[in-house]
Amino acid sequence: MTIQSPDVEKDEDDFDLSDVNGRMCIVTRESGAPETLLRFVAAPDGTIVPDLKRTLPGRGCWVSPRREAVDKAVAKKLFARALKREVKVDPALGSTVERLLISQLCGMMNLARKAGQFISGSAKVEAAVRSGEALAVFHSLDAAADGVRKIDQARKAWHLGTGADAEVPAFHLLSGAELDELMGQNAFIHACALAGQAGEGVVKRATLLETYRGQAPQVSRAGLKSQ
Repeated sequence: MTIQSPDVEKDEDDFDLSDVNGRMCIVTRESGAPETLLRFVAAPDGTIVPDLKRTLPGRGCWVSPRREAVDKAVAKKLFARALKREVKVDPALGSTVERLLISQLCGMMNLARKAGQFISGSAKVEAAVRSGEALAVFHSLDAAADGVRKIDQARKAWHLGTGADAEVPAFHLLSGAELDELMGQNAFIHACALAGQAGEGVVKRATLLETYRGQAPQVSRAGLKSQ
C-alpha cells in the first residue's frame, strides 16, 4: 500500500527530469508526461514505494505503466541507480502495483456510483449505451456470454448509427469474486461509466490497469480529462 511519509528528504531535482513537462522511464529511457508513467520513491528505510497519485515528497523515479517494465526495473536494480542510493525492493513489486491499480479503480467506481456516473445492471447498461450516455462498459470476467452479447450488440448499433470513430470501449478486468471482495454490495456483473469527472476517472484508471497488464486497448479513449 502507498506509504505517506513526510520524513522522506525532499529533492526537486528528479533523476529522470527530461524536460519542463516530462519525465523519463528508467527502463526504456523514453520520456512522457507524469500522468502517463508510474512514479516510485524511497521511504525513510529505503523501501521502494509506488506513488500512484504522484504526491509523495522526495526524489522520484518513473517507470512505463507496464508490468514487464516494473519487473525489469526490479531485476536490473534500476531503482538504486535512478535514486542514487541504496534501496530495498520487494521482488513482488510488480504484483503490488497491480493490486494498487485495482484498488484505485474500484475506489473510483464507488465514487462515480455516488455521483450517479456509474450504473450497473444489464438493462440499464444496454439503455445507456444505445442512448449514447455510456463512456465505457464493464463486464465481470465470468459474466454470462448472452448478457455480454446483448451489450456488444448495443455498442455496435450505437457505433453504426452515429458514425462515431470507435465503439464504446468494453473492459473485462476482474472476476465476480474479486468484485465482491473489493466492492461488497456495489459489485456488478455488467456496468457502465457515464459522462462526468468521476465517470471519466473510472475509464482512465481502467485503461491504465489494462495497459499495465499488457492488454491491447479495444478502442481509442482520446478526450478523457486528466484525473
